[in-house]
Amino acid sequence: MPHSTLKLRLALPFLCVAALIPTYILTADQGDSQSEWRVYNGDWGGTKYSSLDQINRSNVSQLELVWRFRVGDSNSRSTIQCNPIVVNGVIYLATSGQKAVALKADTGEKLWQFDPYGGKRANGKSRGFTYWKDGDKERLFYGADHGHYCLDAQTGKLVESFGNGGKIDLREGLDVEGILRYVSSRVPGVIYKDLLILGVRVGEGPHQASPGHVRAYDVRTGERKWTFHTVPHPGEFGYETWSPNSYKTVGGANPWGGITLDSERGIVFMGTGSATYDHWGGDRVGDNLFANCVLALDAETGKRVWHFQTVHHDLWDFDLPAAPTLVTAIKDGKEVPAVAQPSKMGHMFVLHRETGEPIWGVEERPVPISEIPGEYTSPTQPFPLKPPAYTKQSFSLDDVTDLSEESRQFVLEKLKDMNMKLGDMFMPPGVQPSIMLPQFNGGSEWPGAAFDPETRMLYINSSNEAEWISMENAELPEEILLSNLGEKIYQSTCSNCHGFSTTKTFAGTDKPLPALRTVKERLTEDQVRSILENGQGQMPSFALLTPVERDGLVDFLFEKNNPEPIATEGLNLSFTGGIPWLSTGHHDLHDQDGYPINKRPWGQLNAIDMNTGDIKWQVPLGTYPKLEAKGLPPTGTFNIGGPVVTAGGLIFIGATKDERFRAFDKETGEELWHYQMEGAGYATPATFEVDGRQYVVMAGGGGSILQTRPGDSYYCFALPAKD
Repeated sequence: MPHSTLKLRLALPFLCVAALIPTYILTADQGDSQSEWRVYNGDWGGTKYSSLDQINRSNVSQLELVWRFRVGDSNSRSTIQCNPIVVNGVIYLATSGQKAVALKADTGEKLWQFDPYGGKRANGKSRGFTYWKDGDKERLFYGADHGHYCLDAQTGKLVESFGNGGKIDLREGLDVEGILRYVSSRVPGVIYKDLLILGVRVGEGPHQASPGHVRAYDVRTGERKWTFHTVPHPGEFGYETWSPNSYKTVGGANPWGGITLDSERGIVFMGTGSATYDHWGGDRVGDNLFANCVLALDAETGKRVWHFQTVHHDLWDFDLPAAPTLVTAIKDGKEVPAVAQPSKMGHMFVLHRETGEPIWGVEERPVPISEIPGEYTSPTQPFPLKPPAYTKQSFSLDDVTDLSEESRQFVLEKLKDMNMKLGDMFMPPGVQPSIMLPQFNGGSEWPGAAFDPETRMLYINSSNEAEWISMENAELPEEILLSNLGEKIYQSTCSNCHGFSTTKTFAGTDKPLPALRTVKERLTEDQVRSILENGQGQMPSFALLTPVERDGLVDFLFEKNNPEPIATEGLNLSFTGGIPWLSTGHHDLHDQDGYPINKRPWGQLNAIDMNTGDIKWQVPLGTYPKLEAKGLPPTGTFNIGGPVVTAGGLIFIGATKDERFRAFDKETGEELWHYQMEGAGYATPATFEVDGRQYVVMAGGGGSILQTRPGDSYYCFALPAKD
């Protein structure tokens, strides 16, 4: 078997060099005040925990809206995914168009605004900020498109001494030739000593995706100080787990979900994504370190401390979507410093913080082998012994919806008509359409988990909704219609982010929702061609596409249906990137009313006990309004957004398609309060205190990959003010 890393995997599932790592002290003043929310996700460990308890189980039902800030730049394709930070009574947040805004935290009064696009319309996903202070210097760092900006926190002006006029270009130093490739840093970095450490988001298509390097920059000057290659170069550890030239051609393996930091030990932790191309890996034979890994690096030097791979040779787009959360677990009656890594698969990997050793064990289990020519799949995949999986990991006829007999029969007929293949989670995609459960968006997504250090309870939300996928040979016929060529390009390049239906409807409502196929209603052909050439906001440039490929995409999107075929010989098409087998896209699959095809719950909030490794409770997260009106209990919905846990006994979370912001009892999972927003909360809330009053703020931006209606607001809540 041409599987070059099996021996390495069995002998070295993790490596420990922790004894060589000195203890470091964090010198930059990051403000550990429990009354504020100075760091993205609450602290460097990503715990999303607050010791504030003014708002608690007994009074949360009294919460009232204190202020609402409308961002002013939302549109039909926008969203907000920002977890704001709060420093010295000022809240810093990002808009739908990636503007940075400072408000008075207790009133919502605007103090300043910075626009990285100079007034040009843009959509984007800036998920937060990194704050740094040295004496009287206060800085904010955040990403927009391929730039990472440094702003004066007091004025919002660019700090021109940083990088090139106040920003660094993340496309520089990627060690790739040719056209500048798409790369961005929508998630904030961490600061260790005088280093700003960043992960990146890159493209996922089959043609020339950027590598997922981890890089550290001087926090004052922007000078690059170290680089870690997540696709190893010759002579680097893990190089033999790829094909010889993979480091030149393969992208991805990037920590796009963020980074956490143990400042005492001087270690940064991250979960990495899959390698590109996501669904065929014949050009990257092997296990592919450090794709799909929990990765620990020395924060000062960028040297690898340890790694643990959670998916070998990924073909499913089962990225590790979030940074691991720093936790304390119990093993053999003793406290153990650990990291807890959620996954799209519904696995929670709990690993020793210094060595990467699984706390409660992981075993390699046999999985099916791919039938696609030229593919070499891993014969086994890792499964944690504890905690148990917190979402469904297979699909059979027994799992078909029982919402109604009509729905069940509709789904059974659809599965039969499509000749759908059913099975377990690691069933490789093939020519025959097959069900993915969990799907490529999880399981869990990028916001990650919350950890209560007092009770050692970990909270993670998850989705439980099936989709289908199939593969097709990339070879084209001798002649093809331009629109059919465009459809193939859309399938392989666009559908992962934009979906595949011409229109979508949020099940349980009467709201039609735009997908990319409705672009003809919003933009002209010339505008679309300009975006393909130059990119716009979070949309990367597709300048690598040839003119005929762009013509095909435009024909497909604008439904021009030119009846004259074109000859394919000699076209030198680029969209396949030389990949012989391409996915037809990630396809939704619903019943006749738009509800998921599998049994409920379709979304959950989970409590996992780090004292035992057991799941303490699971409750449905979210509801469908029309089903609720019929008297059905909460069904759960697909969800993207993080939880916050507090000493007041509460979990705050948005995340659901029903556009509600909720508070749960952290001991039981009982819902205690909700507020109906005008856009879903696909972000993580923050809680803070100003002048003795506790506040909770939540972004209601809607949109996102779930394609619910867009929102435009941040909502801030508190208990009624005392006279």
